[in-house]
Amino acid sequence: MRKEQITVKEGICILIIFIMGSTFIVGVGGDAKNSAWISVILGAILAVPMMLVYGRIALLFPGKDLYDILETVLGKTFARIVSVIYIWYIFHLGALVIRNFGEFINVTTLPETPMIVSMFYLGIVCVVSVKSGIEVIGRISAYVLPIIVLILVTVQILGISILNFRYLKPIIGNGFTPILKGAFSAFSFPFAESVVFMGILFSVKNQKSQYKILFSGLVFAAVVITILTVRNTVVLGEGMNIHYFPSLEAVGRIAIGEFIERIEVSVSIVFVFGVFVKTSICLLTVCRGIAKVFNLDDYRSIVIQTGLLMIYLAQILYSNTMEMRYWAFKIYKYYAFPFQVIIPLLLLLIAELKVRKKQPA
Repeated sequence: MRKEQITVKEGICILIIFIMGSTFIVGVGGDAKNSAWISVILGAILAVPMMLVYGRIALLFPGKDLYDILETVLGKTFARIVSVIYIWYIFHLGALVIRNFGEFINVTTLPETPMIVSMFYLGIVCVVSVKSGIEVIGRISAYVLPIIVLILVTVQILGISILNFRYLKPIIGNGFTPILKGAFSAFSFPFAESVVFMGILFSVKNQKSQYKILFSGLVFAAVVITILTVRNTVVLGEGMNIHYFPSLEAVGRIAIGEFIERIEVSVSIVFVFGVFVKTSICLLTVCRGIAKVFNLDDYRSIVIQTGLLMIYLAQILYSNTMEMRYWAFKIYKYYAFPFQVIIPLLLLLIAELKVRKKQPA
């Protein structure tokens, strides 16, 4: 079977969209209120050491995905246990993203339509893209990212007239504690979720470009998310925290005369692109992991079944939107910490020791 490969540019585009994903709508750093943009910057800075860890692990084992690396470092028995743990985390993350999409559509667009319908159609599109392979996802991301940037820049320009920068004051008005809590939240969602990317870095043609991909994606996404967070703050003020989807509410207030208004559909388009790419990467990585654990010849044989299970999990995760936001901003950062930080650090430590032992004295 031919090895699938993507270019460095496509890898960067995938990671940028993956990180931005559902943050377009849900937002980040809510604990910090009008200083949330500071939390985003700090969260990105906190993610830098972990990007170094992810990149170093990938460099030590070129051409191997996350599950191959686990087997090489930990041995077959322990590798299977840790692989199952990561399969669950990534599977759960994919379901969370699908549910974000379902809640968004249900609250803003189709309140009378069962949520499972919108989630099912998103899931089917992701299944088709994953069965097509990482090369197709890479090309789609490379084409879509300029469109996303164009839409975001256009919306920012159109919204200049309603910006009120007084809402940014007082900066650090509630002290550093809420900002640090928001930074930890922003670190785990979305920046450190890049750990999932270790499952596809092996597909990049230039195996020495891991750091370039990881840091280019991190910086670009962090800049965009910071700008959007500032925009939401200067438009909504303290009211930003009472809205389920602050970006949608902020853009919905843009109106120029009587011929440019109700442009929140543009945000919806960007959001759909983001959740599509993020869910597809999660589904692809999960299927590859299951195939490795059970010694299957091709991960594509289980994409449909896994995709349907992911949709079902998304359906039963929460009872309402408030539960979704509570999980995202209060619980998720602690739940994800072992997957994003502890296990990768231990993996790198063991890998470095093994590599040094093999080197001639």
